[in-house]
Amino acid sequence: MNAPLSDVRILEMEGIGPVPWAGMMLQGMGAKVTRVMRPAPADMGIARQQQFELQNHGKQLVHADLKTEAGRDIVLKLLASSDILLEGMRPGVMERLGLGPGICHAHNPSLVYGRMTGWGQSGPLAQTVGHDINYIATSGVLHAIGRADGVPTVPLNLIGDFGAGGMLLIAGVLAALTRARGTGQGCVVDAAMVDGALAMLAPILGRWQAGQWRDQRESNLFDGGAHFYTTYATADSKAVAVGAIEPRFYAALLRGLGLSEAGLPAQHDESAWPAMRQRLAALFAMHDQAHWCRVFEGTEACVSPVLSLAELPEHPHFQARANFGERDGVLHVRPAPRFSEASWM
Repeated sequence: MNAPLSDVRILEMEGIGPVPWAGMMLQGMGAKVTRVMRPAPADMGIARQQQFELQNHGKQLVHADLKTEAGRDIVLKLLASSDILLEGMRPGVMERLGLGPGICHAHNPSLVYGRMTGWGQSGPLAQTVGHDINYIATSGVLHAIGRADGVPTVPLNLIGDFGAGGMLLIAGVLAALTRARGTGQGCVVDAAMVDGALAMLAPILGRWQAGQWRDQRESNLFDGGAHFYTTYATADSKAVAVGAIEPRFYAALLRGLGLSEAGLPAQHDESAWPAMRQRLAALFAMHDQAHWCRVFEGTEACVSPVLSLAELPEHPHFQARANFGERDGVLHVRPAPRFSEASWM
């Protein structure tokens, strides 16, 4: 096995959202992940069929009742040979179970103890319940998403749970693991979704302070305000995405639409953006999505079809890169990122 993390052992405490997703990503890089499950399925209010919980496939499962001494002993025995522990419980819960960082480090001083929460281990909101939507709302991210004439649009839980949460947790535990292997000293990684969301928002905050970003939805370059960076409906009730930012890409977009720059406002004349959006919307609505894909294929216009979930496995690019595969009749996504020595995938 030549996977980058093939010598890494991870103990993942049962949870939802970012923790099992982070475990999946690390497993995709070669780590051996053991998932500690409670004796009875957790009541999440949603009936879950385990074969479709793609983030849990391939993990070794161990059942343990953490409220009993026998259950705690199972976890302590496992973590003695683990490099990383991942947990996503509310602050203080692992301590009350007798599995807090102090006890775990007494059994394994080099352990990287990864903690994933919405609000962090400290602060006035630390004990407050919440989900992705609450964390990205409080961090200001949700306010920036959606149409100008309505309330913010609820995005998929990719931002808080996985981008601001899971990715932050992965980066933190891998950084801590690097130090632990050099010094023998483990540590606690406090990964909070609000922290990650704020970090992701940093470039926008910089633009806002420079006077280059309005604190109003759909009035900026990357929030749908610009007619050359947005989505348009097509005649078949589908959509295309346009990202023609650079001047030559914008010129290619206009050529494909049969427009000439000579008679149009300057690309970055923000006062003209609403009218230009309406004009482009009328043009894109004249033909179906497939027509526009043909028109812009091979150009630099940065026009792409907005694909549905059902269309993904059939897309030529994903087929060429073998992004999808089946296991026991269930569609899976290939691990990412890819490494040059990939025989282990």
